[in-house]
Amino acid sequence: MPDKKNKLNVGVIGAGWWATSSHIPGIIQHERACLRAVQSRKKSKAKQVATHFGADLFFDDYQQLILAENIDAVVISSTPNMHFEQAKFALEHGKHVLIEKPMTFNVNESLELCNLATEKKLQLLVSCPWHYTSHGIEARQLIRKGILGDIKMISILMTNPIDKLLKGLNTIPTHGTDDKVYVEPNKGTYSDPTIAGGGQIYCQVSHVGAYLSFLTGAQPAEIYAKFDYAGSKNDIYDALTITLDNGALVTLASTGATPLAIRNFEVRVYGTEGVLLMELWKGKMIFYPFIGTPKEYPDLSTEEIYPERAPVLNFIDSCLNLAVNGSCGEYGLAAMKIIEGASLSNKSGKQIKIGNI
Repeated sequence: MPDKKNKLNVGVIGAGWWATSSHIPGIIQHERACLRAVQSRKKSKAKQVATHFGADLFFDDYQQLILAENIDAVVISSTPNMHFEQAKFALEHGKHVLIEKPMTFNVNESLELCNLATEKKLQLLVSCPWHYTSHGIEARQLIRKGILGDIKMISILMTNPIDKLLKGLNTIPTHGTDDKVYVEPNKGTYSDPTIAGGGQIYCQVSHVGAYLSFLTGAQPAEIYAKFDYAGSKNDIYDALTITLDNGALVTLASTGATPLAIRNFEVRVYGTEGVLLMELWKGKMIFYPFIGTPKEYPDLSTEEIYPERAPVLNFIDSCLNLAVNGSCGEYGLAAMKIIEGASLSNKSGKQIKIGNI
């Protein structure tokens, strides 16, 4: 529980690029949180980060961090191959958990974490910043309140220029935060399938899979997918056809092979009463009702388009019972169903029923 000063004591596991760029600054920003400890595989690196950001403790062993005195919650920003092991240990020992995407390597691991968090009555939040934009929240309300009618089809194009990361050609981030990088990702973090799980499907479609469930409340039921590896160990081009459990048809195209100047996250939602057009990377959203006047929402500012600190800020608030968890573990589970189903479909050449995974 929070300490006598009513602050949440947070430990960060995997104090690398994204943790030092987003999560740790978010913890420091929150007036009701305290950065208590950091962990990295190299103790010298953990000490450097702890000294720079003012953490009291530093470790090279994640279990020691979780078991340290007065740790209430942990942020898991390590490589994907460690997510399940670390999150399970934290939840088993009564710690709230924010986990980076992709949540785990497979559906069973994600399901186990969700069930464990429920059993222990702990917060489990998957880090997906797009769940926190005003457009995303408004779109969710429009869809779930039935303003669009029955959702029949969703079309998505999601790109981000990270193919060199996925191919192991460099480790330089391309999220638009390059000038703020404190620690670059290690070699292999994105390009070694045993560490990352896979390429575009694990790294970027994990965002889209969670966003589908966030918007609609629906779960994937069937999936057919084809990948193109472009000479890499990892998938670079992904094309998916998904059927949701509410009957909606989803087409999803995603690649990391695009110029630095071009990013796309186009979401087109087609309902029986209207159509919603979103351009997430551009901060644009328009609703076209079949009857009535279209509504164009104000463009988001540059800072609002990808609110990178929002997940950890909401995580702290939800742990302190100040807010509802806006990106629950179940969204990460839904994404993992798509990721695993797509990977199986690409390998087998067959359509995969999610319930059979």
